[in-house]
Amino acid sequence: MADITFHGNPVHTRGELPAVGSRAPEIDLVGVDLGPVTLAGLAGRRVVLNIFPSLDTSVCATSVRRFNELAAGLENTTVVCVSKDLPFAAGRFCTTEGIENVVTGSAFRSHAMSRDYGLRMTDGPLKGLLARAVVVIDEDGTIIHTQLVPEVTDEPDYDAAVAALA
Repeated sequence: MADITFHGNPVHTRGELPAVGSRAPEIDLVGVDLGPVTLAGLAGRRVVLNIFPSLDTSVCATSVRRFNELAAGLENTTVVCVSKDLPFAAGRFCTTEGIENVVTGSAFRSHAMSRDYGLRMTDGPLKGLLARAVVVIDEDGTIIHTQLVPEVTDEPDYDAAVAALA
């Protein structure tokens, strides 16, 4: 269990992020086309998982916009923006915002992401949603960087995520 905060109040997660150097657990997400978004489907590419509670919050929306900008300059890399938002909401957000360089994946159908990445918030106002985190995975499926953002309302460290890809 990890300890984070939401507006300064303690929140706990169920489990821990996988360790740097370990094999990335498979993801079982639903894309905007209702098709699967999996690491197996991205084999041979570097993957940045931008994980957050909901696109309906300003910080989450900002992180998707920023990773969309960064993704345009990342070779052989797919940025997957992950939340429990429905694929329709993610599609609407991306269309409205002109988001074209990232893939969105909804964890609404499966609890595997919550379980295998240790990110389900178990208490607080956002109980049941995913905590804010970034996981960077190399072409071989090995985790090379993780960040569990200690305060849910803070943005992730974009520079550290990109530096892990260098």
